[in-house]
Amino acid sequence: MTNAEHVVKLYKEKGLTFGFAESLTGGMISSEIVGVPGASEVFSGSVVCYTNDVKINVLGVPETVIGEHTEVSAECAEAMAEGLCKVIGCDTSVAVTGIAGPTGELPGKPVGTVYFGFHTGGKNGSFRRNFSGSRLEVREMTAQCALETLIKIAEGKI
Repeated sequence: MTNAEHVVKLYKEKGLTFGFAESLTGGMISSEIVGVPGASEVFSGSVVCYTNDVKINVLGVPETVIGEHTEVSAECAEAMAEGLCKVIGCDTSVAVTGIAGPTGELPGKPVGTVYFGFHTGGKNGSFRRNFSGSRLEVREMTAQCALETLIKIAEGKI
């Protein structure tokens, strides 16, 4: 069973919905989910928020968060996840923001740095991962980690 299939199965069993706020993955995570038959029962949707304008104007990320912490930060990822739940009305969300490369590093944040934010049960959380590989590999690893995060949330491990 793929991670996407496992996510759909778990969320059906729990009667919960989920969605994604995708920056560096550009819809890749959502594409994995919609490949699973029956995903429409639990997948509310996603927002591809590649630019800061979309993060701010669609998801409601405060400009001060990006100004103080950058768009590649735990604070931004959490605000993206919380904003997504409000915008699309899902129970749980996972947001990803990071640097896929080959350029774009920021001070203390090399290429491959990815922040994952999540919102569920009225609570936010986040974590950072540092991936290595090509631009595509960083994006693919990010997508799989986002799906694994949804699994952990459904299983009560986060």
